[in-house]
Amino acid sequence: MELDRLLRPVVTGMGYALWGLEYRVQGRSALLRLFIDAPQGVTLDDCAAVSDQVSGVLDVEDPIPVPYRLEVSSPGLDRLLFEPAHYERYQGEEVRVRTAWPVEGQRNFRGVIRSVGEDSVELEVDGRRVCLPLEAVTRARLVPRPGQ
Repeated sequence: MELDRLLRPVVTGMGYALWGLEYRVQGRSALLRLFIDAPQGVTLDDCAAVSDQVSGVLDVEDPIPVPYRLEVSSPGLDRLLFEPAHYERYQGEEVRVRTAWPVEGQRNFRGVIRSVGEDSVELEVDGRRVCLPLEAVTRARLVPRPGQ
């Protein structure tokens, strides 16, 4: 939350959307990955420019207590979904979802987003509807359509 609050204004001030971020501690170091988006798409130069600006802010604010690696990239065609608005934007699209605990006896789902609530998403999986609490979702990723 603090990283989002700190970095979102930097990214949006440069004309990009902060699609999402991942922060993972890996032993004695960490990985901070930012996904940026723009209507015209994102180039390698865009990622480098955002990385430079974000690095400066992180150096000054020092919010990460361990050595870390910063990565900036586009969300890609198989983009991760981070928040309810992302699921809403892709209703009718196919996704792969992993949950922290079993829902209806399973943790991995592949289905079409049918509806999104404040705290849940409903998928159609093999002809049946499955309601997943968003708090249970550890990873959700779009499945690109053939030819995209």
